[in-house]
Amino acid sequence: MNATSSDQFDEMQAPDGAVRHAYRDYQQWLSEQDQAWMRRKGFEAESFFRRTGITFNVYGEDDAEERLIPFDIVPRILTGSEWRRLSRGIEQRVRALNAFMHDLYHRQEIIRSGRLPERLFRHNSAWLPQMVGFTPPGGVYTHIVGIDLVRTGPDEFLVLEDNARTPSGVSYMLENRETMMAMFPELFARVKVQPVSNYPRRLGKSLAACAPAGLSDNPTIAVLTPGIYNSAYFEHAFLADQMGAELVEGSDLRVFDGRVQMRTTRGYHPIDVLYRRVDDDFLDPLTFNPTSVLGVPGIMDVYRAGRVTIANAPGTGIGDDKAIYSFMPEIVEFYTGEKPILPNVQTWRCADADSLKYVLDHLTELVVKEVHGSGGYGMLIGPAASKRELVEFRAKLEANPANYIAQPTLALSTCPILTQRGLAPRHVDLRPFVLVSPDGVEITPGGLTRVALKKGSLVVNSSQGGGTKDSWVLDD
Repeated sequence: MNATSSDQFDEMQAPDGAVRHAYRDYQQWLSEQDQAWMRRKGFEAESFFRRTGITFNVYGEDDAEERLIPFDIVPRILTGSEWRRLSRGIEQRVRALNAFMHDLYHRQEIIRSGRLPERLFRHNSAWLPQMVGFTPPGGVYTHIVGIDLVRTGPDEFLVLEDNARTPSGVSYMLENRETMMAMFPELFARVKVQPVSNYPRRLGKSLAACAPAGLSDNPTIAVLTPGIYNSAYFEHAFLADQMGAELVEGSDLRVFDGRVQMRTTRGYHPIDVLYRRVDDDFLDPLTFNPTSVLGVPGIMDVYRAGRVTIANAPGTGIGDDKAIYSFMPEIVEFYTGEKPILPNVQTWRCADADSLKYVLDHLTELVVKEVHGSGGYGMLIGPAASKRELVEFRAKLEANPANYIAQPTLALSTCPILTQRGLAPRHVDLRPFVLVSPDGVEITPGGLTRVALKKGSLVVNSSQGGGTKDSWVLDD
């Protein structure tokens, strides 16, 4: 996927060559550094990540060994005022998502109002009838949310997609910052950057606040992982360690005495909050997929009895659906009474006949995505597609139009990366991480910046060759 627009917004440098305000102190520091030394620091960072074991797996490939996510040592920088505007929009959207989940599993007022078509969830595998009429402890459905943003201008941020089920990547945000601070301590003494290192503590506190009432004064939190072969296992282990929580697999847990309990050297101990990194279908073989060995038989009965918190709540995957995403402006306004602060990317719903016709007529110009797709898979990038790919995707669209949405090819903003020849612009996106509890909404300043390392490419996904950057929010 290659950018074709010449008016893309460079976040560091204005068209006249002036350095933008966010980058001035960094640029001054950078101008004092030897470029050969900077390149050595880049190799140092790679060695650090390799020693630490910060890797991910790519499924569906013959050589699916663990890989490093490339890390670029030039930070992506936002001013404090830019971040405050973004935060207001992110909080508004996350509150609307949580209200939407509650409504969808209760009175469905948004359906009754005609704002959202019933077909979008009635036969949607992400919508769970087992959650109908049930309110999770604390009333929170989306405990941890990742909102993917792209920038197209100085004050133009758009929401690309919502991650309301099991958003990943926060461990890379934390390790990126730790690596930068270890390599460039003098830089952080010079440029005041808002911290992110307190995220695990805040995550633990937020999850504890969502524990069922009346069971424990000191809630026990555990992270449920599918195991060491999962692509995000490093993150599961990292977060459990950083929070001081238990890392468990389904085989470590059982339902006993009306509680979900984990095996310990002193017998079984009840769990109050389970931060699950296992998909809905594998959570409970008695309720969902009967062949699953990753979950806990009977956990949904305990959950519905209000004796354990599952974060994020089962059924929140409906918020990740890209067809639902296309209605988010209506959803935000319906539940908040306000216009969305952060707009969506223009989206054509291929289930609609007129939209489908437009998409088929403009296939070479658009990005087409599966409504349940993720990680850059199952999508067509029209401007970069071959004639054969276009023909094949056209057939898929015509056979099952409701499975797809389409969006324009955006001129994403660029940030510099360090290359052998010096700084060079590359396209980026941003995933801020949000914590939700009965106590409120907390947004970590910055988040995970993903960067397309190939010149002109717009594909930032790590599974598709993208890398990451440290994301700075200035303390101004």
